[in-house]
Amino acid sequence: MTHDWTGALTRARAHAPFLAHGLDRLPALEARLAAGDGAGALVWAKRAGDGAETVGSALRREKLALAVALAVGDLAGAFPLLTVTGELSTFADRALDVAIADAIRARVPDADPTGFLALALGKHGAQELNYSSDIDPILLYDPALLPRRPRDEPGEAAQRVARTLMETMSHVTHEGYVFRVDLRLRPASEVSPLAIGIDAALSHYESSALAWERAAFIRARACAGDIAAGEQFLAAIRPFVWRKSLDFGAITEIGRLTNRIRASHSGPQRPGPGFDLKKGRGGIREVEFFAQTHQLIHGGRNPALRLRGTRASLDALAAAGLVDPDDTRVLGDSYDRLRQLEHRLQMVADQQTHSLPLDSAALDAVARLDGLEDGAALVAELEAITDAVGARYDTLIAQHGHDPGASTLVAAPQGDALEDELGRLGFADPAALSARIEGWRLGKLRALRSEAGRAAFEAIQLPLLSAFAAAPEPMRAVLRWEELLAGLPSAVNLFRLLEARPALLELLARILSLAAPLADALARRADLLDPLIDASAFDLPPAVEALAAEFARGEDGDDYERLLDRVRRKVGERRFALGVQLIEGARDPLEIGQGLCRVAEAALTVLADAAAAEFARAHGRIAGSAMLVMGYGRLGGGVLTHASDLDLVFLFSGDSAAESDGARPLGATLYYNRLAQRISAALSVPTAEGALYEVDTRLRPSGAQGPLAVSLDSFARYQHESAWTWEHMALARARVLHGQPDDRREAERIVREVLTVPRDSAKLRTDVLHMRGEMARHKPDKGPLDVKLMRGGLVDIEFIAHFLQLRDGTGLVPSLPGALAQLADAGLVPAALRTAHAMLARFLIAARLLAPDAHEPSLAARAVLAKACQCGDWGEAMAVLADARAVVAACWAATFGEDLELNR
Repeated sequence: MTHDWTGALTRARAHAPFLAHGLDRLPALEARLAAGDGAGALVWAKRAGDGAETVGSALRREKLALAVALAVGDLAGAFPLLTVTGELSTFADRALDVAIADAIRARVPDADPTGFLALALGKHGAQELNYSSDIDPILLYDPALLPRRPRDEPGEAAQRVARTLMETMSHVTHEGYVFRVDLRLRPASEVSPLAIGIDAALSHYESSALAWERAAFIRARACAGDIAAGEQFLAAIRPFVWRKSLDFGAITEIGRLTNRIRASHSGPQRPGPGFDLKKGRGGIREVEFFAQTHQLIHGGRNPALRLRGTRASLDALAAAGLVDPDDTRVLGDSYDRLRQLEHRLQMVADQQTHSLPLDSAALDAVARLDGLEDGAALVAELEAITDAVGARYDTLIAQHGHDPGASTLVAAPQGDALEDELGRLGFADPAALSARIEGWRLGKLRALRSEAGRAAFEAIQLPLLSAFAAAPEPMRAVLRWEELLAGLPSAVNLFRLLEARPALLELLARILSLAAPLADALARRADLLDPLIDASAFDLPPAVEALAAEFARGEDGDDYERLLDRVRRKVGERRFALGVQLIEGARDPLEIGQGLCRVAEAALTVLADAAAAEFARAHGRIAGSAMLVMGYGRLGGGVLTHASDLDLVFLFSGDSAAESDGARPLGATLYYNRLAQRISAALSVPTAEGALYEVDTRLRPSGAQGPLAVSLDSFARYQHESAWTWEHMALARARVLHGQPDDRREAERIVREVLTVPRDSAKLRTDVLHMRGEMARHKPDKGPLDVKLMRGGLVDIEFIAHFLQLRDGTGLVPSLPGALAQLADAGLVPAALRTAHAMLARFLIAARLLAPDAHEPSLAARAVLAKACQCGDWGEAMAVLADARAVVAACWAATFGEDLELNR
């Protein structure tokens, strides 16, 4: 591409007095630009301060040369926008860094500039500084590390550094200035010192920061001084900036800010003389706010959106499916052009202006500097740009950004009006319900004691009550909603989410009225609703490997505790979404059960690896040895319910006499038993994010009396010499879930070898029948819908399958459906048993949510349960269930030669 260097120099001299003055002062630079050597001009500019007597003088000379080189390269079309803004931002970083070091050494010569840092915010943080921008750093210091004289107090030493830095950067001499520095973005800037102690700043952002400060820190980065300390600080306040739950309140806050800016902006709202490219409608700030609003809403859940650059953020929002790609393209292109025109305004006199000149001749000069014909052409272009931006931004704010406390909000009905409305909606006792809701408002519920909470609730009250009225069990939904709110200290985010996504109201009402376990989960974590705004929430979980990668994907600075919390959040969201799919009839319960198992396996994979790494920091590792984790029961079989615990057995490979190589070495047996405890705790101990799974290790060799982890050799020896028949039955569903490939193969070889040992069929039959009888006596079914424990249920199918697997060495796969298929192919069970098992398994998975106490649920839940079992109604479901149990009883009689009594 040909770049017009000659034309750029001509326009610069004709229409930009500042550039003309700079070119006159820097003839060597002009020669390079005239020759079209843009890269060489930048190199020359960055060395323009060489030989200066002071740091300030060197930086001022470099700033002038860099400004001229970038401006002419921009006008020539040789330097794209991001090159210009990036070079300016990098120079600001370098200038601050040099100024900090110089300020510290002015008091403590030869000191390392530790303990003092600058955070870049705004356009500087985003590396998008404009041509004549000021910079808005926050200056922080660590009193324990800041170099100072022995008698200097840390605070006074820090203020001295800050004042010296300001003088270096902002003082205007005959050589110009470096940057105008604005420190008003620091915490409590009206009363606070120029430099803030790190601990004081942390306290501010954790307890009293304002909403605009969150938006400011989207683009924050450590840019100068003690960079490592700055990055640690930003990591510490990450939860303040990026909320774990969706934050639709961000739209309201940005909307308020927009209204204040528009109200205080006295200039014209349409392009023309005096129009402000930054603050005017459809201007630069509205593109930035558009991106930042979406980032604040979704960035806590999606780290891929945590970008500083405006254009990059828009592209990420489109890639995440959160904003229409056509909108992000229009906004991005508009932003680039607005920023380019902003630079033209500032090139004229090196002033931080964003407004078109009032004088027509000056407006024509800016247009011609850009290469346009005249001011009219510039205004026409701006009209099209700002209309496109303004329309999209207005839509965002209008849809979700009204102020809940504004007087224009239609008040939610109260008193008699509320009672009348509840009657119209069809509630059975509107007077009692109206009194109950009034009690919520009067302080019964902590979440509604604040003005913000009440205002946000009133915005959704009518649609919420309408959704409850249409729910399968309206009052059940209301009561569970009350229980949910009673457990929340604040529910503003929940209310705003429901306001922003009204389709969730109907789904919430169904969850509350149908599925107590899901309602309980919501009461513990209301943000479980967040993922449901995305259609992908109704997809089944991907393969274990992909899930594990998702769960393990963290952020810089994450530690073991944060990993435990993240896995709990991710697993909770996946389990909740699968539960919603089930009650909505979106998936076969068998698919739900398989999905639940993949989620559990992924959690085990990530946490076992993390626990092992954490353990190795203290104790090292054992060469030629590794941990294996086996899943038994439903986990081994590959299908869980929402109530399933994890049956785990821990093994290890290698020499049991070996020792670890860490600072605190352990023998292999002790090493792996302690590591097994760590993994079990990682899976089961509640953290700030709640519990994960119940872990049951009683199926290990010697049961609760044996060590938690044993070597592969010991495991093989125990299974061959000491295991009871029931332990071999349990082994039929064992599956290696975690371990090295060679170790996995060895464990699988041992299992198959044990399962295929020739057996006395009569003794095997006696053992199996005795065990089932004892189980029936000591662990009877819990109710008429306990299809697991009732006779003719799932446990009886398992006993039939395991007896035949051990007797004939056939169907030796952990999956019970797979085993039944092979047994049926071998003529050992009827094909009808497979159908019966599928029916009972579907019923169990669905009933764990819809009838968790194993008794008949509400009429509405019965209908959902019947549909889950692929039946038309409850009566048909009960008939199919009875038929399935009859098939199991007949197979039991054929297998064991004794009748099975179906008591229920």
